[in-house]
Amino acid sequence: MPAHIRSAAVYGIDALPVDVEVDVLQGLPSFTLVGLTDKAIQESRERMTAALTNSGFTPPRRKTIVSLAPASLKKEGSLYDLPITIGFLCASGQIHIDEEILNSSWFIGELALDGSIRPVKGVLPIVLSAVRNGIKHLYLPAGNTKEAAPLADKIEIYPVESLTQLITLFSEHKAISSLPGTYAEQKFESSFTAPEIDMNEIRGQEHAKRALVICAAGGHNGLLVGPPGTGKTLLARAMNGILPSLTREEALVVTSIYSIAGLLAADEGLKHTRPFRSPHHGASSAALVGGGTIPKPGEITLAHHGVLFLDELPEFPRTVLEQLRAPIEDGMVTVSRAAHTVRFPARAMIVGAMNPCPCGFIGSKRKSCTCSAADIIRYQRRISGPMLDRFDLHVLVGDVPAEELLSTERSGSSSKEYAQIVFTSRQKQWARQGKTNAELKPKELLEFAALKDESRALLVRAQEKFRLSSRGIHRILKVALTIADINESASIEPKHIAEALQYREQLAEALPDFI
Repeated sequence: MPAHIRSAAVYGIDALPVDVEVDVLQGLPSFTLVGLTDKAIQESRERMTAALTNSGFTPPRRKTIVSLAPASLKKEGSLYDLPITIGFLCASGQIHIDEEILNSSWFIGELALDGSIRPVKGVLPIVLSAVRNGIKHLYLPAGNTKEAAPLADKIEIYPVESLTQLITLFSEHKAISSLPGTYAEQKFESSFTAPEIDMNEIRGQEHAKRALVICAAGGHNGLLVGPPGTGKTLLARAMNGILPSLTREEALVVTSIYSIAGLLAADEGLKHTRPFRSPHHGASSAALVGGGTIPKPGEITLAHHGVLFLDELPEFPRTVLEQLRAPIEDGMVTVSRAAHTVRFPARAMIVGAMNPCPCGFIGSKRKSCTCSAADIIRYQRRISGPMLDRFDLHVLVGDVPAEELLSTERSGSSSKEYAQIVFTSRQKQWARQGKTNAELKPKELLEFAALKDESRALLVRAQEKFRLSSRGIHRILKVALTIADINESASIEPKHIAEALQYREQLAEALPDFI
């Protein structure tokens, strides 16, 4: 009789049930794996043979067939070593496990040659899927304990260190100690952790700091433009220190993404801090957006609920940048292949930094620009109009006087003070609409953005003067709503619209004067 063991396959950032069927038949010794398996799964025979031999069991010596169903689902990774081995031992009659336990359990884990069980990636999505599918027991590597622990109150999780330990306990009809439900309790508070770069360590640039606070408070995209050495990169990197901690729901999604990507340390549990990703401008479209034969998350997905910082923005290939346009609008990346389509979440704040010209010194007070007008226009056109239109705030970052740079006094408010402003503003948004202002759809925006008559008239005049697109109008309104939230105003006043317009048109108004 074939043995039937249950496991899972990671698909996107989710996991789907997989049935591992193993049958031992009469015939010449052979080992056949079917079910759209990759090279790592095909190599499980050698790992299983050595692990069984070193654990005191008999390895496959007859015709053995292993089927991973559904056959139409592509499967990869070494996590099937444990279910395949348990299935073989059951099918060959070397062990006996109660059918009820097998039907209500999932098994995952990679076998070492000595029979120990190594941690695998993608565990948290598998645990979440097991909970959704009503699975009662989950057997996984002990090295993945911390990753699975946050859901220990919803499913019995059994950490396993070796094949011998698991089989001995099953043979003696004993249960491996599962994680207690209290293990899942993790606090998610608005507590402040001192950042690597504090805002008040950055001299001057108070207007840029104000713009970044608005970006952080409403989840808006921002573009910093200025000569080299003015602090654009420093400002962007300090931004992560003013963002609130992840909520529990956000932490589960972000941790799942990092687990699938293999970027989660073995002893790491749920992530609390928002991700900050800064890819090099030589990154390919697959690295930035996601892709591959078996689609993997890209940088914009790894920055989900956090910040994607694109330094030297015009140096990114234009074709790569253009692929960000849809994810910025939808908050989702769709990777299509002939046989399947995978969707990855991509709700990240995009912060860009760029020089205004090839030499970088157009508009600088300390050095003259050596670029021709044609060079400047060509350089700026590396970023398309539609892409530029997706940055809600355009901020010019200028030179800081030496006297201010050499001052021993800290400049402006601290990151802790800014973080409190951001947290209070986001709390107001979550209570009002359940999401940040940047995520509002046009219909929702008109519902939640209370405009005074003077504010509406100002916005109408701004559209005529600056020839704003429909997207531009909505983005200005979102930024104005965030400014109103920061100022604790019940409605959007003309001064809020004016400040939002200032950030929106600052770049368009300033750069032509330099050309």
